[in-house]
Amino acid sequence: MRKIKMIWDFRGPDSEKTAEHHEKHLKEYIAAEKLPLNITGLELINDMHSIAYMVVTDEHLVLVRDRLKPHRAELFQ
Repeated sequence: MRKIKMIWDFRGPDSEKTAEHHEKHLKEYIAAEKLPLNITGLELINDMHSIAYMVVTDEHLVLVRDRLKPHRAELFQ
């Protein structure tokens, strides 16, 4: 089964803090919905760009996409 990394981009001087806060909400969503994967994270791209992400399977892709509206997605390896 494919794993898809759903990504939310945050830009500006507070992007890292915002991504960190967003990841907490992603973890809460995973727990509330009892999703089978619990992979989340954040990455600092540069001083003005950070991302928060959550990994889902094909089975939950459409539901999560429609509810949480990520900015983009890519295959997770």
